[in-house]
Amino acid sequence: MRAAALYGTMVCVALSVVAAPVPAATGLDRTAATAPTAAATMAETRGTAVAAARAAAAGISFGPCPEEEMLPDFLRCGTVAVPLDYAAPYGRQIELVVSRVRATGSAGERQGAFVYNPGGPGASSITFPLVGEMTEWKKIARAYDMVGYAPRGVTPSAPLSCQDPAEFAAAPAAAPVHPSPAYKERRIAAAKAYAEGCARDAGPALRHYTSLNNARDLDVLRAALGERKLTFMGASYGTYFGAVYATLFPSHVRRMVFDSAVDPSPDQIWYRSNLDQSLAFESRWKDFRTWVAKHDVTYHLGTSPEAVQRSYETVRAGVARRPAGGKAGPAQLHAALLGAVYYDDYWAMRATALSEYVRGNPQPLAEQASPRAVTAQGDENANAVYTAVQCNDAPWPTDRRVWDRDHTAVARVAPFGTWANAWKNLPCAYWPAPRQEPVDVGTEWDELPPVLILAAERDAATPYEGALELQRRLRGAALVTERDAGSHGVGGSNNACVNRHLETYLLTGRTPVRRADCAPHREPNPVSLERRAGQSLPVPAV
Repeated sequence: MRAAALYGTMVCVALSVVAAPVPAATGLDRTAATAPTAAATMAETRGTAVAAARAAAAGISFGPCPEEEMLPDFLRCGTVAVPLDYAAPYGRQIELVVSRVRATGSAGERQGAFVYNPGGPGASSITFPLVGEMTEWKKIARAYDMVGYAPRGVTPSAPLSCQDPAEFAAAPAAAPVHPSPAYKERRIAAAKAYAEGCARDAGPALRHYTSLNNARDLDVLRAALGERKLTFMGASYGTYFGAVYATLFPSHVRRMVFDSAVDPSPDQIWYRSNLDQSLAFESRWKDFRTWVAKHDVTYHLGTSPEAVQRSYETVRAGVARRPAGGKAGPAQLHAALLGAVYYDDYWAMRATALSEYVRGNPQPLAEQASPRAVTAQGDENANAVYTAVQCNDAPWPTDRRVWDRDHTAVARVAPFGTWANAWKNLPCAYWPAPRQEPVDVGTEWDELPPVLILAAERDAATPYEGALELQRRLRGAALVTERDAGSHGVGGSNNACVNRHLETYLLTGRTPVRRADCAPHREPNPVSLERRAGQSLPVPAV
């Protein structure tokens, strides 16, 4: 099961391909950050225990899933109530929607509930239990009730919104590699308006969308499922609040899998992580271009990464003049190509779209890059939750000169994604809610049972250094590495070696002694419209 590919979500570390250092993340407004007092922390701890006890008594009444989700009948849904504010556990409640497919094995095989989160922030795992039908998950689905849920703020769990979805999805849009002062002013105005929209929609509740509360919600969900200890797998951002959970509730952990781990260092959360991510994307963008060049006989985009880059720039200039399908301009082109940076499942599709555009056929690019009205509301909701959690979790610079200096320096060596990443996160400079100090994630030896970390060596969304740092902080954790591979989210995907380690751990609790390596999964096969003779393009699982 792949993590959700939401742009700008994950921590990254500069890769060796980058020739210049990232500027220090100075200018963080720590005067606006609030470290919780001992009394507040104690109140929230008590409130979590109260909410968990209440949930354990109530349980979850599973029935048909919300009609708008259009899910099969065998997937059952219910709700669990969590406090908006854990310091006031008897105050306003939020209902989280939970989904479940019962374990398919015998009663003697059943090991309890297995909860999954795909990341974001802003992603839902409501459909996750359906993976039990897949070969890679069948043995796990025999042993566990497969459980997904929509975290607080994520549709349909009291959804948060910051902007009209149609306005959020407006296209075509520009994406200058070298933004002018006038363009920067427009993006600053848009960021201010977005932050104001979040405050207007949520009101005083806005401050309660945090990783800390996501971890507390997870403990209430554990109790509502009737589990004394939690079996959990988090991918991408899910590894971060999963690590926060392990720090807060180590005695409540049964088994935990961290797939594509965020670097949990407090000084990385979240401004520095996004600067570093822009650098890491540049390296993975080159991996894609290298693969396209290797298959020039199929794509005719150039026989070197540099030649493929020039072809990409030709396409970008073309859609700036005349958007593909009327909707896919430079920003939409970039967003589509970002999928290829996250997952090599996308490589053949995106290369075909670029190739066909250069040859005079813009239709594949229009189909792949144009925003879809049917997903606009969900896309805006995901972005709203992403923004609220990241802005609330940690200090951010409030001086526009700091943002401009840092991103200008990074863009010199990593032009592919730097400014798009900056604009996505810029609302945090104008955030109205108090910011927190990040949790200092970590457990000592024997505080946790064995836990398992999975990582791809060249993952750009959550680079390998994050997995190493998480292993250092969660004493005794084991790490499985897919070497020389870079797709984001490796558990239950297309590497049999990784999947064996995942399955063995979830079924038996056994991990490698400390570290294990797996060879990379096979590279994608090139395809073209000519060779497929009019067949539809494959749609990768994400």
